[in-house]
Amino acid sequence: MNVGLVCYGDLDTNTGGFRYDRKLVEGLRERGDRVEVIELPWRDYARGLLDGLSTRLLDRIDAPVDVLLQDELAHPSLVGLNARLRARRDIPIVTIVHHLRSSEAHPLPAKGLYRAVERRYLAGVDGAICNSEATRETVEDLATVETTVAPPAGDRFDPVIDPAAIEARVRESGPLRVVFVGSLVPRKGLHTLIEGLSRLPDERWRLHVVGSPDANPRYASSIRRLVAGLGVDDRVTFAGELPDGALRDALSRSHVLAMPSTHEGFGIAYLEGMSFGLPALATTAGGARAVVTHGETGFLLRPGDPGTVARAVRTLEADRERLAEMGTAARERYTAWPTWAETTDRVRAFLDGVVADSAEPMERPQHRNPSGRPNHVGP
Repeated sequence: MNVGLVCYGDLDTNTGGFRYDRKLVEGLRERGDRVEVIELPWRDYARGLLDGLSTRLLDRIDAPVDVLLQDELAHPSLVGLNARLRARRDIPIVTIVHHLRSSEAHPLPAKGLYRAVERRYLAGVDGAICNSEATRETVEDLATVETTVAPPAGDRFDPVIDPAAIEARVRESGPLRVVFVGSLVPRKGLHTLIEGLSRLPDERWRLHVVGSPDANPRYASSIRRLVAGLGVDDRVTFAGELPDGALRDALSRSHVLAMPSTHEGFGIAYLEGMSFGLPALATTAGGARAVVTHGETGFLLRPGDPGTVARAVRTLEADRERLAEMGTAARERYTAWPTWAETTDRVRAFLDGVVADSAEPMERPQHRNPSGRPNHVGP
């Protein structure tokens, strides 16, 4: 199969969504498929919407492929281009949805705009690959489109660790070692994490922040000011973006991975932390509940609530036996999770179905289940 993958910017960008796209490209190529990566220039939202008028970009996405995969992150540019591409020739289009912009916290006018544009974009594709059931629910709330769930894997490091090693680590004397892994942007909730930790005694915790400040320099600067204002400079370390080897070391030394996001479509970082036996502090907003079971493999907290962060960390710091049990459960969750190969197989089967449907000479009716929604493909 010849596949085109359209994304914003550089496919090598170090975020969970781009890692998902890269692993998918690698997996399809290993199966013998030809994959052409089509990188569009990064845009702010308004400028992206104007891309729909660009014949140059239209020519770029009009690739000689059997199916066109698109990262939904690029939907501002693609919503208009797809409509023009359909008018030019019939090509199956499938979108990869990590999370919808309209699912994030925004002022109502902006949220309404994002919702309207994403609804139009989703209405113009033939299928959607979602990273979690929560993401699929948000997609189906906006548009009638065939979907599948193909979750990301967390085997980036695949460390060798057993329950005895997890227990030995948590029994070490000293404060609870918390690690945050994610871009320094408001959605990841680093400010909530720091405010919550600051409510605990100095000797109870240390925070290691791993992530690039470049995505939102203004927010990154506000975090530095927050740390200084709360007087916790000596307990928070900013490591910046780390290469895999250094990140492996940081995770192996930690007790808990905390990323209390206001929304996550999935959150690969949680699963990667679990591979080291780290319980996750996540939130109830979005898809984290697919991998984080409250009280078992971590805690699901209210988004934007420093108090719940403080209570969760206090619990784990004071009860090291429970911390060890949750770390072991987290590692078991990771071990049982689908691999990238299994995820790629699921995506490939979905693409086969979409391509086969597009080749039928007559339009098929939408078959609906008793709820009135189209039947799902996949779990």
